[in-house]
Amino acid sequence: MAWLVADIGGTNARFALVDGPGGAPHHRASLPTRGHPDLAAAVAAYLAGHAPAERVEAACLAVAGPVGGGGFRLTNAGWPADTAERVRARLGLPHLEVVNDFEALARALPSLGPDDLIPVGGPPPTGAGTLAVLGPGTGLGTAGLVPTPAGPVPLPGEGGHVDIPAVTEREVEVMRLLRAERGTASAEYLLSGDGLVRLHRFLSMIHGVRTAPPTAAEIVDRRDDPVCAETLETFCALLGSYAGNVALTFGARGGVYLGGGILPRVVDVLRGSAFRARFEDKPPVVDYLRAIPTALIVHPCPAFAGAAARLEQSLTALEAA
Repeated sequence: MAWLVADIGGTNARFALVDGPGGAPHHRASLPTRGHPDLAAAVAAYLAGHAPAERVEAACLAVAGPVGGGGFRLTNAGWPADTAERVRARLGLPHLEVVNDFEALARALPSLGPDDLIPVGGPPPTGAGTLAVLGPGTGLGTAGLVPTPAGPVPLPGEGGHVDIPAVTEREVEVMRLLRAERGTASAEYLLSGDGLVRLHRFLSMIHGVRTAPPTAAEIVDRRDDPVCAETLETFCALLGSYAGNVALTFGARGGVYLGGGILPRVVDVLRGSAFRARFEDKPPVVDYLRAIPTALIVHPCPAFAGAAARLEQSLTALEAA
């Protein structure tokens, strides 16, 4: 019987099956998250449409939102809060777990190889020591991975909702506009897909430019447009400051990894931007940060490996008990 693994974001719900520990994902499929009323319905649609003949023994579903006390909430999809037990019962599965999506991503970090990463500054990543991962997509996820004698322990959180790390006068202007509009200056409001659109709008306001608001995809594609180019540069600079904060908070001397769906589309901009300079520019700990690798994850769906690793750990513990 197979294990079901999933990476559920605010835009896409990605599913696959694996044949136990170390198994390669198969029966992959991506469904629109908002095309389903809740998590159980999305899982049922995947199983019916893409794996109707498969018997699923256990499932680990990674969701983009807070998970705790048996409950979870998908932050950017409009789904109601739910519990893993209710989802398990509705699907009739023997074993089901729900974890934060960046917990799954953190668990996958040690399994990533050179072909899965693009270095974006500092020494080459080794995967050793305390690690951190963050990523702008529909939202802004963050997690750590701490080595222990019993194995690495993931530390998921909601770090995307800390205040935006504005540094330049232009960024302070943007932050003021953001605070006036939203009542807060949460990092996710700028470092995400919607954040790109919002950042473009604020920069247009600052420059007195009136244009039809582009989508995030259009901003990424319009490199010859001055405001779009400035939007991407500012996005990468702010992300560098945020990533440096994450590195210091977790003590992630083993490396900070960048995930999410946006950055792989702007690799050239990211590597040529102020990202790494802003990552390091935190006196008096510049040398500390300079020694930390930063790398972009280009593996197509690393959360599958992290979800499978969680299942392997959980089911082994259950068998031992």
